[in-house]
Amino acid sequence: MATEVIIPSMGESISSGILAAWHVQDGQFVEKDQALYELETDKITSEANAEVAGIIHISVAADEEVDIGQVVATIDESASAPAPQSGSAEPAAAAQPASNTHSLSPAARKAAEETGVNTGTLAGSGKDGRVTKGDILAAAQAPAPQPVASAPTPPAPVSSPALLGERSETRKKMSPLRRKIAERLVTATQEAAMLTTFNEVDMSAVMQLRKKHQEKFIEKHGIKLGFMSFFTKAVTHALQAIPAVNARIEGNEIVTQHYYDIGVAVGTEKGLMVPTLRNCDQKNFAQIESDIIGYAKAAREGKIQMSDLEGGVFTISNGGIYGSMLSTPIINYPQPAILGLHNITERAVVIKGEIVARPMMYLALSYDHRLIDGKEAVTFLNKIKEAIEDPSRLLFGI
Repeated sequence: MATEVIIPSMGESISSGILAAWHVQDGQFVEKDQALYELETDKITSEANAEVAGIIHISVAADEEVDIGQVVATIDESASAPAPQSGSAEPAAAAQPASNTHSLSPAARKAAEETGVNTGTLAGSGKDGRVTKGDILAAAQAPAPQPVASAPTPPAPVSSPALLGERSETRKKMSPLRRKIAERLVTATQEAAMLTTFNEVDMSAVMQLRKKHQEKFIEKHGIKLGFMSFFTKAVTHALQAIPAVNARIEGNEIVTQHYYDIGVAVGTEKGLMVPTLRNCDQKNFAQIESDIIGYAKAAREGKIQMSDLEGGVFTISNGGIYGSMLSTPIINYPQPAILGLHNITERAVVIKGEIVARPMMYLALSYDHRLIDGKEAVTFLNKIKEAIEDPSRLLFGI
């Protein structure tokens, strides 16, 4: 009996995707629930697992576009798992290195392309002998074998083209997710009257609070207290104070939202994803930190769900983790605004007539000027600044 491997439905708006990578090889015995392939759509990247155990027969190659409901492989359930080879305690499949690049994860394939490492020569450290990104990077950093000394040969004449180096290019199709990101960014710039206003915030109070309570926080909740939970609560506080920012335009109507679902931008190898933290007004710092960690892990592992990305009234994007000093973020349309966070640097500031060094961060609020006036935008940003510089305001709602 053969069981069909079918591309599953992933929501009404998704009709096709790219079969980005196979995690198994044609003719391999697969276990039930073993990861089979990675599918990229215009919204998410996800993995599919085997529903049954047996020998898999692949009918669609990696990097091919597939439709929802399409059969991409079959699994022969009548086949049994291969017996271990004589003289070896390990199954034959596990003893073989993953030499087929289709069995590599996207991160490992990218590392192999960039480093030029031949994965067929590596013994993988991953599950079932799978070659990981770490294996490839380690091989790339290993010292090359020294050549046997030989008589020196005279240098060849150097021609002009050689001075320029190799003039090579690589061309590949945009992934569905990257195409969708591009479309949404263009839509935002064409549909909204975007404007950005800036401010700076002294991070001293938040940093002191984190230092004072970090140990107890980890002991109780098992996670670290980060900056994002402070900014998420500060944004929620500002949305409650300035309802015009918690709205959207639909046709000729302004729809004001009375809930606080905040999107947090997460960078992945496939592109930017914005999972949504629900009901932030009802969550404490630990719950927010836990949500962020969980969504970020799911996004980077390709396990995030469509429902995790839907909705959202406002977005926070933290470019500071990459070293960004200042930027003008593009709104996550049809949301009306986005807050851009940047890196924290020691700068000279004047406090009570004295020049002192403080850990400062620039804030950037991009917003749809059709909906939000300059006064409301500046007031909203000031509310965030006040809450970060004096976090007790979040406790008392002032």
